Amino acid sequence: MILLLAYCAVLFSFTSGLLALLSNQQQFLLALQHRFLKTPSAFIDHCLEEHHYPNFLRQVVFIALGLSGGFAVLAGLSVLISNTVVTDQIGLGLPWLPWHIRFDALSGFFFLIIGIAVGAVSLYGPGYVHHYKEKDHPFAVLGLFTGLFVTGMLLVLLADDAFVFMIAWELMSVASYFLVAFQHENSANRRAAFLYLLMAEVGALAIILAFGVLASFSDGFTFDALRHAQLSTTWASIAFGLAVLGFGMKAGIVPIHVWLPEAHPVAPSHISALMSGVMLKVAIYGLIRFSFDLLDKIQWQWGVVLLVIGTISALGGILYAMMQPNLKRLLAYSSVENIGIIFMVLGLAMIFLDNGHPELAALGFLAALFHAFNHALFKNLLFLGAGMIHQQTHELNIDMLGGLIKKMPQTSMVFLVGCMSISSLPLFNGFVSEWLAFQTALQVDVLDNGVLRSLIPVSAAALALTAALAAACFVKVFGLTFLGVPRSRHSEKAHEVKDKGMIAATTLLAGMCFLVGIFPSVIIRLINRVTGQLLNQTLANNNGLSWLWLAPVAPEQASYSPPLVLIGALIAGCVCYWYLRRDPDKAIRIGETWDCGFGGLTPRMQYTSSAFTMPFRRIFAKAWIIDEQVNKDMQGAMDQDVAAVHYALHIQDHSWPWVYQPLERGVNNLSKQVGRIQTGNIRTYLGYSFVTLLVLLWVIS
Repeated sequence: MILLLAYCAVLFSFTSGLLALLSNQQQFLLALQHRFLKTPSAFIDHCLEEHHYPNFLRQVVFIALGLSGGFAVLAGLSVLISNTVVTDQIGLGLPWLPWHIRFDALSGFFFLIIGIAVGAVSLYGPGYVHHYKEKDHPFAVLGLFTGLFVTGMLLVLLADDAFVFMIAWELMSVASYFLVAFQHENSANRRAAFLYLLMAEVGALAIILAFGVLASFSDGFTFDALRHAQLSTTWASIAFGLAVLGFGMKAGIVPIHVWLPEAHPVAPSHISALMSGVMLKVAIYGLIRFSFDLLDKIQWQWGVVLLVIGTISALGGILYAMMQPNLKRLLAYSSVENIGIIFMVLGLAMIFLDNGHPELAALGFLAALFHAFNHALFKNLLFLGAGMIHQQTHELNIDMLGGLIKKMPQTSMVFLVGCMSISSLPLFNGFVSEWLAFQTALQVDVLDNGVLRSLIPVSAAALALTAALAAACFVKVFGLTFLGVPRSRHSEKAHEVKDKGMIAATTLLAGMCFLVGIFPSVIIRLINRVTGQLLNQTLANNNGLSWLWLAPVAPEQASYSPPLVLIGALIAGCVCYWYLRRDPDKAIRIGETWDCGFGGLTPRMQYTSSAFTMPFRRIFAKAWIIDEQVNKDMQGAMDQDVAAVHYALHIQDHSWPWVYQPLERGVNNLSKQVGRIQTGNIRTYLGYSFVTLLVLLWVIS
């Protein structure tokens, strides 16, 4: 029954893609109606009219996608609650190589993540895609590859052999490539899509090699066979390194993250939400499955690698995000930061596990999975909110927005919840998972290794700095986007989104961010099933994992009670309100914003993105390649008077000149050398063939 629910999720996502193909086949559907329905249906005739047909098809496609998300949630909850492992074989492969399927607690948890996100997108999608012109951007393409994209992600979670895993992985990657390139008339979209596909295939090759290392020491490609592979420490480390490269490239860790800020901003917003909120988690799933399940024994040195990579990614990601004026590009870099946090805590789990502290390893593992769940919620919310802003203002440049809290009050409220969640403020879900990450790092005193005792506190300090910078970053985002006065004509004429599905989707995600922040123990109990299956260790109930108190290590060391904090906040708010209301002289007054005596506010008086981040840019100047120019137009006698000032700021990622540009030059030079063999002389080519044949005969013999 549990596996049937999972199959239904895959089937409905695939069906949604196939149904999208019918968006241009109105006559075909009319023929089916007359062939299979004995009596005409007035409802179907009405739906298939030329005016109603596109909207009808969109609704049907997204209903199927919503059913996929619903079945995914049911399947994930069922396997987590029952704490079972279900296996199956499907005869879809070669006759001697059927598809092996496995559905366990780890797969179920990520099924839950995908199901929630896909369900929200199914509500959001019909209203969002309505503004695309069918002639320029056919819904058949968007709907088909969205369905295949979700199908690929779900199949990755069900795969129980390397062949099925890689087929599903490639389906996920190739389908998302077409979604990134959906608006292909823009050169930025084509460039981002090519970069994404190139890095996705390089990462896939690394994953194939990682599986190949395991397969060379086992008797098959099924995960059961790979689990019994007896590897030396060297070969196990090579396999782990290849897995980190392959899955890390898809997850977007520094410095192999450069595709992410290019692809996310150009994709449709609901696709950006799925890519950032869900696809990156599938990469996390792959790394966890490979490292904690398939490899025989965890080495603490691997944990150090993940800890260092995660620290650099978390701090670098938020620093790059802070400098971005483009809203979706900023959110993409923020995903790099959050993936870095997950890598950090997974590294801590490996370190504690290999040093004989399985209970602390379980805490770190739980914190990593919890943050993955939370990131999926608030990042989906923020990308969907960005899509609503873009739809109403036709702008993603923060400097061209402003004043939207009055124009789009509902959008501003749900977006504020997303900003507070991603900033790890108490009462919201992001705070709980980062607090658990800190609690894991603070247990460093149990380790005997002096290097680790010095390294982990440094990473914990970097995590604290990352959290502070994230709060500052999203103060900038919300303040410049929603507060103040409009900075452009589009912002001034914006209005609230009218589609109820878009409002419902973002409200659902915002509500879950709040509820999970108040009652985190519900999700923690589910994750506890995953730690029990993979690590054979769970956090015991006597550690305070109840609905009221959260004490992951011991109550006397640290505890957190979200319901009591909420009650305290409500009491404090009521007291403040009563105090302000009881004295008329101290009552809250609403008046015009002080204009400093300049005779009225103008948009030019407000902070810009670059002005807000200038102090951080001065402090962390070495983190970016900064090109800042101030040009003055002079006039008057001897050009003494300043007529105009032109300010230009360009900030570049260090990864391009340090990593990718040298690689580009090397590939170009190698191509020129290889090109020399192209002489155009048939006798030369025959000579090449003859020499190749001799070498092959020598090798074979």
